[in-house]
Amino acid sequence: MITPRIKINLDKIAHNAKTLKALYGSKGIDVIGVTKVVGGDTKVANALIKSGINILADSRIANIKKMRAAGMPAQFLLLRTIHSQAKDVVTYADISLNSELSVIKELSKFAVKQATVHKVILMVELGDLREGIMPSNMDNTVKEVIRLKGIELVGIGTNLACFGGIKPDEKKMEHLSSIAKGIEDKFKLKLKYVSGGNSANYNWFMTTKDVGKINNLRLGESIFLGRETLDRKPIPTLFTDAFTLIAEVVESKIKPSLPYGDIHQDAFGNTPKFHDIGKIRRALLGVGLQDVLVSGLTPILDIDILGSSSDHLVIDCKNTELKVGNEVEFNLNYGALLAAMTSPYISKKYKGRSNN
Repeated sequence: MITPRIKINLDKIAHNAKTLKALYGSKGIDVIGVTKVVGGDTKVANALIKSGINILADSRIANIKKMRAAGMPAQFLLLRTIHSQAKDVVTYADISLNSELSVIKELSKFAVKQATVHKVILMVELGDLREGIMPSNMDNTVKEVIRLKGIELVGIGTNLACFGGIKPDEKKMEHLSSIAKGIEDKFKLKLKYVSGGNSANYNWFMTTKDVGKINNLRLGESIFLGRETLDRKPIPTLFTDAFTLIAEVVESKIKPSLPYGDIHQDAFGNTPKFHDIGKIRRALLGVGLQDVLVSGLTPILDIDILGSSSDHLVIDCKNTELKVGNEVEFNLNYGALLAAMTSPYISKKYKGRSNN
């Protein structure tokens, strides 16, 4: 088989999606499946839909175009709305997250031209300092948005634990619920979505006695990697190995553990440091930083990753005998999965009936 490749178990993904949908649904919270980490992969998207998820979210309009072209029977939510892409946003996305009034006005312009209504969710800043309207400015923004033609305000949301690592705790969720209630009462409207965040909300959900007005979460990592994202702990009954990276041994030799000669910068501007542990069995694998985030790989075999260049991963085989042509498997964290799934140099191999 072609290497490097990523093995994708669609049944494990489907199991995780169904389990999380049922779990969050037990307290009245619906789940949106976030496809950005898999680059809008249509087979993965189809597995989510077959698991009962009817809204797919992505940060790239190109991924949404791809899924629409494949005939995915779902609504599409755009997570990152860019002013210059407003026409395509209205054309291809049913809903979009927004935090800038000027962008929503641009969406309104194209919605009117296309004789359609584009739905928007306003993002509220609750401390993570990525996107979001400051709470003190929410009322004025809502007032402007509901006046716009071709635009329907369908909800509010927040994003936490992505940029600033801020925990979505009880206080943050109560604040979001309070803002939602205030908007509904003041403007006499019903918000369909009060989107409390992402896979980082798991601990809050499991400990809270009252979810308030939170009725939606946008999940990616917990579906695909089976983990909550505050401490990266596995979620009970979920698979954490739905994705496996496979690379091929291209050289295997006994060599010194310490490079010899004057050490200067490597190919990426770093000055490497090494420890002398004598001669070791070093293997080169045909995968590198141009393919994947190497720091996010965990080998399944008892081997050590020594470093990498653009095209090679260097490992200490330890007590494992690896020959040229052998394949080596790795688990991936979120960053490594993101890089691998969007790399044109890594082929994909699907497993599972959810591929049907």
